[in-house]
Amino acid sequence: MPRAVPDLPMTNLPLTTRVEFVVELARRLHEYGTAAPRLEAAIILVAQRLGLNCDPLSTPTSIIMSFSQVDDGVGGLAETTQVLRLPPGEVNLKSLCLVDEIADQVISGKLELAEGRRRLREVGLSKPSLPATMLVLVAYAVASACVAAILLTGWAGVATAGCIGLATGITALAASKRPQIAAAFEAISALLATIIAILVAVYLVPIQVRSVVVASLIILLPGMSLTAAVRELSSQDLVSGTARMAGAMAVLLKLAFGTVAATQVCALFGLVPPMVPRLAMPPWTEWVAVPLAALTFAITFRSPLRFFPIVIGAVIAGYICTRVGGAYVSAAFGVFAGGLLLGAASNVFARFFHRPGALIREPGIILLVPGSVGFRTLSFVFERDVMLGIDTGITLVTLLVALVAGLLFGDLLVPPRRKL
Repeated sequence: MPRAVPDLPMTNLPLTTRVEFVVELARRLHEYGTAAPRLEAAIILVAQRLGLNCDPLSTPTSIIMSFSQVDDGVGGLAETTQVLRLPPGEVNLKSLCLVDEIADQVISGKLELAEGRRRLREVGLSKPSLPATMLVLVAYAVASACVAAILLTGWAGVATAGCIGLATGITALAASKRPQIAAAFEAISALLATIIAILVAVYLVPIQVRSVVVASLIILLPGMSLTAAVRELSSQDLVSGTARMAGAMAVLLKLAFGTVAATQVCALFGLVPPMVPRLAMPPWTEWVAVPLAALTFAITFRSPLRFFPIVIGAVIAGYICTRVGGAYVSAAFGVFAGGLLLGAASNVFARFFHRPGALIREPGIILLVPGSVGFRTLSFVFERDVMLGIDTGITLVTLLVALVAGLLFGDLLVPPRRKL
């Protein structure tokens, strides 16, 4: 149970105690994938509640914060500056909720600063259990199979994508424990995925190799990073946006290189898959695949179990907006409508449930983000089909702008009460 804070106001506590809590909070928010504008706004708000002026600068790999005491509402020169060197964060919605709850309890006076900092450290040190890890591996396979079904690759393509997705999950688990694998993780995954897909297409059953590879790598495609980068740039967080964009492009380059290298190696041995058109699948397949994919996204983003129905509903709603808008207007309008709905819905959720809107915003846009388009763009360029690559690149930019515009207009439609 939270311990009550003594009558002594938190603004009278030692400067070091208050700064340590804010620094630990910033570290955890960054670790769990919070974008720079939201992280900086949340840190500034918490620091003000603790009687501090804070000037944060967040990038995908570091945070710089200068602190000074609040004196009649006017801050003086910085009394201390903290510099944190951090690896790029990954979305972990359950941990983000715990961090948000701890910050709320400290600000409301239900929890002492020292105890709050200790609990933040405990959240950061917690490791997923073995059953949770196995569940994530299964989610990799199911998500790949579901996306393959949505892309109409046929039952053979669905099965192949599911097997490759499981192999990708195992590779991700190995990379998390071995830094030498992590550096080339995306290239290795793309290489294995393409080789397996080509072998299946040549020796077992004809499949759409390109669509199966895209489906099997769906979890690795940096569509979320590309979207966050454009949103940060539009919010004038130029340093963070530029760095995040460069990181996303580096991931796309590794994925595209792995795919092209595998294709060339297979061609060297005479393994050239036949061309296969889109295969007809029962209409119900899509509407079974989308909810299943939504469930796997809730698992991979580690959403709290009690919010699973809301997360799944958000993914389905975003997908429906995209499909309907794309069918009657254009693909860009469908993505814009999906972003608008999810941006507004996440703010409504945050108001009523007093938890971060990222809980439904991040999983909800996963089927909207154009990561696969970026992957195809670089693949075409590597294959020397420059004009098709340029055309696909223009589509990528159009979809990115439409999605970010939808999220921003969603914030205008329902102004956010919470920063996360």
